[in-house]
Amino acid sequence: MTGRTRVIDELARDVARVESLREVKDLQRTWAQLSQLGEWTAMADLFAADGTMRWGDEVVQGRAAIAAWLTRRAGAMDGRTPGSLHTEVVDQPLANLSADGRTARARWQQMAFLGDGAGQARIEAGLQEDEYVLEDGRWRIALLRHVRQYEGDYATGWTNVDGAGLPIVPPHFTVDETGVPVPPPAGPASRTGASAADLARRIDRLEAEDAVRNLQHACGYYVDRKMWTDVVDLFTDDGVVRIDGVGECTGRDGVRAALERMGAEGLRHGELNDRPLFDLVVQVQPDGRSARTRGIEVGMLADVDHGAAGWEFSVLSSSAVRDGDVWKLRELRLTPLLRADYDKGWASGGTWAQGADAAPPVLDVAGRTPPVAAGTDAADPDVTDLARRLSRARAFDGVENVSAAYGFYIDDLQWPQMAGIIAEHGNKSSPFAGYYLGRQRILGAALAFYRRALPPDALRSRISFHWRTQPVVHVSHDGRSATLRTRLFQPRTQDVVTPGFTGFFSGMYPNDQAVLEDGVWRLWSVTIDEPYFESPTWAGGWGSAVDRPAGAPNPPGSRLLEVFPPDVPLTDLGEREEGFRGGTGTTVEWPGIVPMWFAYVNPVSGRVPERYWPDCVTAQLRPETSLTAHGYELPPTGPPAVTP
Repeated sequence: MTGRTRVIDELARDVARVESLREVKDLQRTWAQLSQLGEWTAMADLFAADGTMRWGDEVVQGRAAIAAWLTRRAGAMDGRTPGSLHTEVVDQPLANLSADGRTARARWQQMAFLGDGAGQARIEAGLQEDEYVLEDGRWRIALLRHVRQYEGDYATGWTNVDGAGLPIVPPHFTVDETGVPVPPPAGPASRTGASAADLARRIDRLEAEDAVRNLQHACGYYVDRKMWTDVVDLFTDDGVVRIDGVGECTGRDGVRAALERMGAEGLRHGELNDRPLFDLVVQVQPDGRSARTRGIEVGMLADVDHGAAGWEFSVLSSSAVRDGDVWKLRELRLTPLLRADYDKGWASGGTWAQGADAAPPVLDVAGRTPPVAAGTDAADPDVTDLARRLSRARAFDGVENVSAAYGFYIDDLQWPQMAGIIAEHGNKSSPFAGYYLGRQRILGAALAFYRRALPPDALRSRISFHWRTQPVVHVSHDGRSATLRTRLFQPRTQDVVTPGFTGFFSGMYPNDQAVLEDGVWRLWSVTIDEPYFESPTWAGGWGSAVDRPAGAPNPPGSRLLEVFPPDVPLTDLGEREEGFRGGTGTTVEWPGIVPMWFAYVNPVSGRVPERYWPDCVTAQLRPETSLTAHGYELPPTGPPAVTP
């Protein structure tokens, strides 16, 4: 065996392992998408032949039994009965492949919006610790373990399950394993029939998947803020926006006209246009030049000044094409399944319901190594460069993992573990106070604020969850650093419904960073901007917010300012923290519109956003906190041909 043959064998094994991890995640996303359509048999078919589902105290084994259980449990809240709703989102994956590449485990957040259209509406949520197995060449669910955490009728609001304290669910991962989603392989690589050119095309598909995922997620953030010019920039000249049940608009002017159905460009006072996108599946076509996506959109909408607030549950799908080195949207399709006013909810079917039959079918991404389109290779690919490119694709999964770990650890008040996923010289903001530099200072701030970390057997009467969803990840050329934007989707639960706590809240992690440190992905910088909207009461939700009286003093900052002062207070950061609580100027509170910052330019046009901050927030004031001061590259912030 030649040295090059051995390298190709090892590269083929490593490509397959990254493909496997992604198929595992798409398997669970497909579960959520099928659930929205009431496809119980298809959901059961995602299980291994002897697969098991543990839902709370109930245990069901085998595909037929699982399908029957799902059907029975949903009843008329199946998403297919006219006016019914069964939108289940399963997101924030923390996934780990086994050393032999034949099994995997993942932790997820889960929430279901349920209604029968005949008077019943509920929200149920929990945590999942799932196991997967490679069976007959396809990844399947071996064990779906759902831990119920909070639930309740929509009319009255949710509480902890049974009104009791919630335990900490033991994780399947250690601190270091969070940053190593694909571990070192066990044993030597098997011989492969793939050529270097074959592997180059498969790696290109992985990179394309990352680019298209970023494109669709970035589009979602622009839509949230009604940044119509930036959305139009993402489309081809002959782009299409289709809203099922409404119509279709073509061309750049048509795309803008479709967007302006939601109002003029830019958010006004009291406007909420948040449309969190969950469970996005990306299917890159064999030619590597086109792709399709499909996900679940949950619209959280308001015009507070006119007394309006509501929900919209939809399927979002799109097609994208590659133009040179840049991916663009060719078609964006929205299939609204149900709309409802917030105060009335969806118990009686909402204000408009199309039903599951209107939705496009789910995408089949099982077996991520189908034959690729044949092509003429001008030269034999450089396998060293292929390994570098694969490391960039693998970085996307590493960053997504450690991002999820951050959310899970702070939900459970596990402060030593949270600090352990921060790089040694990393930095982190604490809400309404400022930034702490270095792992020990970050841990010290958490302990000073919360006074202790919870023991593993603790029961919690209340939890403020930190779903970190809709990631936009830009990886450096060398695959050792990355920037990350995620949404803070924040439901809060308690043993009783509590005004100002129970309900939905929102924030943004606009320019987090991560690095590969000693072979483990860790967070370099964590920035939280919040809140963008709040729910003062359950009954009124985010639409019940009122402005603070004119001339009222700013709300106080964090008590950390007194008991454990930050290394970089928010007030030292000038314009960057203007309007945020604890920052500079007059605090803006919902229904006011808080500024939104971006760490990247438009991924197609290179348009620079009004508020642009490409490095970590502290780098401008403290240059030693920049990635570049520690030997890392600052990842790209836009399309290859554009240097902002």
